[in-house]
Amino acid sequence: MDISGNTIIVVGGSSGMGFGVAQAALAKGAKVVIVGRSSERLAQATENLAGGERVKSISADVTREDEVRHLFEIAGSFDHLFVSAASHLAYQPIRDFDLEAARKTIDAKLIAALLLSKYASRQINGHGSITFTAGIAAERPMATAALVAAVNGGLFSFTYALAIGLAPVRVNTISPGWIDTPIWETSALAANKSANFEQMAQRLPAGRIGRPSDIGHAAIFLMENEFTTATVLPVDGGHRLV
Repeated sequence: MDISGNTIIVVGGSSGMGFGVAQAALAKGAKVVIVGRSSERLAQATENLAGGERVKSISADVTREDEVRHLFEIAGSFDHLFVSAASHLAYQPIRDFDLEAARKTIDAKLIAALLLSKYASRQINGHGSITFTAGIAAERPMATAALVAAVNGGLFSFTYALAIGLAPVRVNTISPGWIDTPIWETSALAANKSANFEQMAQRLPAGRIGRPSDIGHAAIFLMENEFTTATVLPVDGGHRLV
């Protein structure tokens, strides 16, 4: 399948991995709708993408059902949905875990995936696809990542079930490793980001940290390959092996 001329909805498209997917889709000749909560960041991302009339933006909080419903009412018929929406990931020791932080993490990853699937399924073209993003924590969790691991692993299972329930629409998940995106600037590792990245790059078989363009390339593959569904695709530089 060639996605030229297709409409791609990218949730989380104003920065990071989602922005990388939007760039890759535009390079393939697709039309892109980027979705995020901040109108200001969406406007800046739209300008940076420089796609002219092939780029639109919609502001929505995808953990809220009314806003998700409205999002798809505005978007109309489309071909592919890519979801990179994890603005809140709770990394805490289990003894001290804050329940409200846990609920926000579950909302950001699982509830959002559920709501987006519910309303996307009503308008997505039959040849289309849905791609979620999970993460390396599902397979190589840190000591403080029990909930993040569980939520990402839950997305794996959600993908398998949805691929059956929405067939022939294809459903897949990308599981990234460490990708250099703005979210690192607000993480617990921000103060020593360069040193942490250098140490991880030395461990990884790929020899470097991932880039948003790596995720963009993988997402386009999943959109275009009509025989790939119910698949969790690691894009982690070999992280799950080390």
